[in-house]
Amino acid sequence: MKDGFIKAAAAAIDVRVADCIHNTDEIIKKARELSQRGARILVFPELSITGYTCQDLFWQETLLGSAREQLLRVAEELKDVPGLIFLGLPYVYHGKLYNVAAAINQGEILGLVPKEYLPNYGEFYEARHFSSGKNLWGYTELGGKQVPVMEKMLFSCREMPGLTVAAEICEDLWAAAPPSVAHAMAGANVIVNLSASDETVGKADYRRELVKSQSARLLCAYIYATAGYGESTQDLVFGGQHLICENGVVLKEAEMFQNQSAEAVLDINRLSEERRRISTWHEEKREGYLTVEFSLPVEETKLERFIDPNPFVPDSRGERDKRCNEILMIQAMGLKKRLEHTHCKRAVLGISGGLDSTLALLVTARAFDLLGMGREHITAVTMPCFGTTDRTYTNACELTRRLGATLMEVDIKKAVLQHFSDIGHDENVHDVTYENSQARERTQVIMDIANQQGGMVVGTGDLSELALGWATYNGDHMSMYGVNASVPKTLVRHLVRYYADTCKEEKLSQILLDILDTPVSPELLPPKDGVISQKTEDLVGPYELHDFFLYQMLRFHFRPGKIYRMAKAAFAGVYEPEVIMKWLKTFYSRFFAQQFKRSCLPDGPKVGSVAVSPRGDLRMPSDACVRIWMEELEKIQE
Repeated sequence: MKDGFIKAAAAAIDVRVADCIHNTDEIIKKARELSQRGARILVFPELSITGYTCQDLFWQETLLGSAREQLLRVAEELKDVPGLIFLGLPYVYHGKLYNVAAAINQGEILGLVPKEYLPNYGEFYEARHFSSGKNLWGYTELGGKQVPVMEKMLFSCREMPGLTVAAEICEDLWAAAPPSVAHAMAGANVIVNLSASDETVGKADYRRELVKSQSARLLCAYIYATAGYGESTQDLVFGGQHLICENGVVLKEAEMFQNQSAEAVLDINRLSEERRRISTWHEEKREGYLTVEFSLPVEETKLERFIDPNPFVPDSRGERDKRCNEILMIQAMGLKKRLEHTHCKRAVLGISGGLDSTLALLVTARAFDLLGMGREHITAVTMPCFGTTDRTYTNACELTRRLGATLMEVDIKKAVLQHFSDIGHDENVHDVTYENSQARERTQVIMDIANQQGGMVVGTGDLSELALGWATYNGDHMSMYGVNASVPKTLVRHLVRYYADTCKEEKLSQILLDILDTPVSPELLPPKDGVISQKTEDLVGPYELHDFFLYQMLRFHFRPGKIYRMAKAAFAGVYEPEVIMKWLKTFYSRFFAQQFKRSCLPDGPKVGSVAVSPRGDLRMPSDACVRIWMEELEKIQE
């Protein structure tokens, strides 16, 4: 439960049709097994006590009485099992028969939620036996206690205030207006579905998309448990396709026809943050709803959940290539519009032979292609100085030539040395003045060239650098349009790699691959033996860590302690916990201290869900204090 994590499970049992005692034995056995594995929300299929395929046996008093008795038995025998457990049974209420989901918690039957939509088409004829639970509201006696029987019921956890669960049954999800919509709008962020959906060709794919999309629409976790092996095969076969989804992502899917369970750790905090962030999400009044509290042990849920160490980069090659092409088009179209609007016929940018300037040049070339203008109107300026190596210089020049842009070289050593002389700075003192003077000189050069040509300066800095403030104020920090402003460093690499793989020009591809192999460096300090001496990640930390921190902090607004815990899981075996903690502190310290640079950023296209533009995603005061975030991290180390 710590940090909002809780484990859920959807499971089928080996059903014997109409054998309530056997089925209850199996439910008890499976519930204990799943609970021992840490599951605290457990969902069994529709009519799991009796079996779904009882047909006209649902009219038999013997079956109905046995189902009621076994429900009480389940509650009694599982009173020592921590968790919120849902199971299905037929239940007679005020002379009518309902298909209900029973919620049980530590020996107490919390409520019975009736099915609203009864399929009566094709192979289904539920209306023959059951009544709709729509607008049902009342209480029934069970085990000497009054138990609510109603469709509009929420189950709220005492120990975890952010956790609210609601239930619907099978066809309810397939209806035009699923009850889960109202449940979610009333505050439920976990929806459970007790189902008995039979298998036909193609149905599994549709069912998966249905559950996944409902979790996305409702910004919730959706736990779907469906009937499996043991149901009558008189006319139907059931596959047990259990699904656990969270905000449009399938966390776990059980293999069909195996009677396997699906188990996954939910992130309730993440769902709550999403609902707070999205302004079009409005929780409605809980009018007509009954809220029933339940208890769970206060414990740390084992983090059995995939945490992507590279959240900005898709996992699969196909999806990654598709995304890369899309991002390049967004960048290029943004620049295209800006050039059109300003009537600029030329573009100017600094080219260093590094990743960021390479990507900016590739994007600019694409923008000019879209405008129908010759690439020779792009001026790429190489500005060698004290830290420039032969490798980066050669790559910068060759890349420019291969792309058909105009190469211009301006050696800035003399200008920088003159500047040192003017301000009385010792050129042998390699401090921040030594470094930033070079960056500002380069910016002045390309700005003046742009003025000469009537062109626009295209910025090269990326999102990761902006987050850390790894840019010289009024130096490379400034441009007329920053095409990489919302592209993190981990994604820059993939964009350049994608271009190398798809450009169909061997020599250009070789240059791009060598750029990819070059250490990330601002090249502001003299090289050692002709090799780059200043490696950015040695100074500021690994970009893959910083991009992970940035994503979790800005996308979901997680606390530093939770980010640290997630990072340990995501980078297990790659970075030791103390290394993660060191760079996490660096991240927070720099992120807060460098906001003043982000407050006056040039325009640039947003390409993903995280950006730091002061006109868009990040409205943050430049004078905000980092104290409480750092104190939380210090407490972790104590």
